[in-house]
Amino acid sequence: MTNETLDLFSEEKKYVKGTPHHIVFRNDDNAYTVLRIRVQETNEAIESKDIAIFGYFPVIHLHESYQFFGQLKKHPKYGQQYEVTQFRKLLPQSKDGVVQYLSGELFPGIGQTTAERIVAHLGENAISKILNQPEVLSEVPKLQEDKALQIAETLLAHEGLEKVLIALSDYGFGTQLSTKIYQTYGNEAISMIESNPYQLVQDIEGVGFQRADELGRRLGLIGDHPERIQAGCLYWLNEKAMNEGHVYMPFEEVIAGVQALLTMSKAEEVSTESIEKEINILEEEGLLIVEGEHVYLPSLYFAEKGIVTSIKKLSEQTDFESEFSESEFLEALGELEERLSIQYAPSQKEAIQKAIQSPLMLLTGGPGTGKTTVIKGIVEIFAELRGLSLNEKEYNQDNPYPFILAAPTGRAAKRMSESTGLPAVTIHRLLGWRGGSGFDHDEEHPIEGKLLIIDEMSMVDLWLANQLFKSLPLPMQVIIVGDEDQLPSVGPGQVLNDFLHSEVIPTVRLTDIYRQSEDSSIIELAHEIKKGQVPKELAKPTGDRSFFSCHQNQIVDVVSQVCQNAVKKGYTPMDIQVLAPIYRGNAGIDAMNQALQELLNPESEQKRTLTFGDKLYRTGDKVLQLVNNPDQGVFNGDIGEVVAIFRAKETTDKEDQLVVSFDGKEITYLKRDLHQITLAYCCSIHKSQGSEFPIVVLPIVKGYHRMLRRNLIYTAITRSKSFLILCGDEQAFAYSIQQTDSGTRHSALKDKLVERLQSVDDDWEDVFMSEEGDV
Repeated sequence: MTNETLDLFSEEKKYVKGTPHHIVFRNDDNAYTVLRIRVQETNEAIESKDIAIFGYFPVIHLHESYQFFGQLKKHPKYGQQYEVTQFRKLLPQSKDGVVQYLSGELFPGIGQTTAERIVAHLGENAISKILNQPEVLSEVPKLQEDKALQIAETLLAHEGLEKVLIALSDYGFGTQLSTKIYQTYGNEAISMIESNPYQLVQDIEGVGFQRADELGRRLGLIGDHPERIQAGCLYWLNEKAMNEGHVYMPFEEVIAGVQALLTMSKAEEVSTESIEKEINILEEEGLLIVEGEHVYLPSLYFAEKGIVTSIKKLSEQTDFESEFSESEFLEALGELEERLSIQYAPSQKEAIQKAIQSPLMLLTGGPGTGKTTVIKGIVEIFAELRGLSLNEKEYNQDNPYPFILAAPTGRAAKRMSESTGLPAVTIHRLLGWRGGSGFDHDEEHPIEGKLLIIDEMSMVDLWLANQLFKSLPLPMQVIIVGDEDQLPSVGPGQVLNDFLHSEVIPTVRLTDIYRQSEDSSIIELAHEIKKGQVPKELAKPTGDRSFFSCHQNQIVDVVSQVCQNAVKKGYTPMDIQVLAPIYRGNAGIDAMNQALQELLNPESEQKRTLTFGDKLYRTGDKVLQLVNNPDQGVFNGDIGEVVAIFRAKETTDKEDQLVVSFDGKEITYLKRDLHQITLAYCCSIHKSQGSEFPIVVLPIVKGYHRMLRRNLIYTAITRSKSFLILCGDEQAFAYSIQQTDSGTRHSALKDKLVERLQSVDDDWEDVFMSEEGDV
């Protein structure tokens, strides 16, 4: 790097010059690094000649000189540290320094003799000469051509890195984001940004549209510039899909929304004509799909279309209805009732029979209506009528197990397995999800089986539903189970709701409550909420439910007291689940977790700790998995316990590690991977879907008002298996029950199912009428 380039760093800034001699920690994914350096020169008040520094370094080499810019910090335990915001590599200036540099680890195969020969011929300015004119190396006596090429390429690569980092710094990017950008684009980073800064929004996590737009303005992309409008359209639609669950957006709303996003002032208002023009161009390029007045992102359009095609194929399967006679079904049902010592209700018998006779069926109902009993009955009767064994051991790779029970989360699958006595898996595991590499199963590589039962379908978004249905073989009978009154999926769509309201799939709604005893009121409460009724005696305690009235600023203390009392009665933290709708604030999930961690798993000399970001983990902590990790066999929503913490010096990876037990399966997390988990003493109601807990503690206060909806409260209450403790404000609770989900999602799945499947029925009716007329 030339001296002129280095002058971009002002010597007036606070700095430390030194040589790194030990890397304490490094995250290769984001280049966050902690290392120790020997201080050579500084204008900071540094107390020692050896100090720890930390920051984001794409490349760092030990025993080479660097200048670090940042600020001095005082750690209460480790003393002085230096937080780096910018850095540069200092190229050696003396002959001895250049020799040592060229014969160092950066240039493998270049020994000291070769380095001395280069310096002898090119002088102490050898590095600058090579950077400016790489061919000068051909003049060095006895220097092989491949080694000359290696030296030149290495120097130019490092020159490119530092130029990129400096240029990104000039554009206002800190070291962390600059590192991400460089890791994504390499030496082409600056040219890519200057040609289309909005691409950063798509490719770099942490760069939002506003940030890219500021950069675009600096580069002259203002007002109604085509690239700016196109980026605004894609960003706005993606935000609507990911934050509000919409599958498409109406054309006029897209125009208005993008116009509001892009208009900085009245003088710079972006015209509707300009936006319409760029939408047409995006459509021509396949980056958007416009169908009538609906504007889609392509992945959502094809997912919606794919589901309709799959449902049509499944529905067109024949012969199931006439495969068995009424008497055969009733005989098998009677034998099952006798064996299980139960008596199925008429609606449950109807559900089992319709499932056996239909290629595709929907089963829906609230808590306590017997969905699990029906599921078990369907599998048992299916096996009996077809002469199939339910014993997994009787099957092999050539003759696979014909019954598939699946659910969106690991805990939901476990519940399904425990309640039916049959194996169940997550949908992701069933489809062979491999993270960013996609799925093992699709229309070309379908799964194997004869009967599929999918539980908790309300949690399944449009993308996953499409992947599942297109991966099914034919013939296969499919039973879709869910509670339509629960929260919709986190991702885009409302698949279960659209299936039910299309009325093109045979459906049985279970309404009678069976799982209820005289001293149980939780299920009764859930059904009252489902109907929009506020219980008259909500605050009156029952055998399985209590209400503790308190103000918002008291809620954490009250919840803590409730949990402490439960522990005194013999319950464990795993039995107790606090649920809340928001993360921030004095009554949010974060505040709850901090207080409950200190209460339920307090600091102790016997417990190791590990800090990651603003969270501290201890052995014994209850934690929640936040993302699907198919390689480790742990999935979003799984709850486990921290069973061990290892220091870097104790591990082969030389990195701190944390071990979590998920129902006996131990998963090891390197410190860099701890973004995958969080404390779980309190978790969001969304994250609790598909799970049940012996005790649910549900705080409801007016501070949650933006999130308070009937389906949110209903979902939370139905997570409780034995005891429900409500805390907070009765008025806030009543308010939430009156608020139906105002965030109706834009989805055309229902209409497309009706159009596609009813047209098939009409065609068959026309054929029948034609034949009747001929007779």
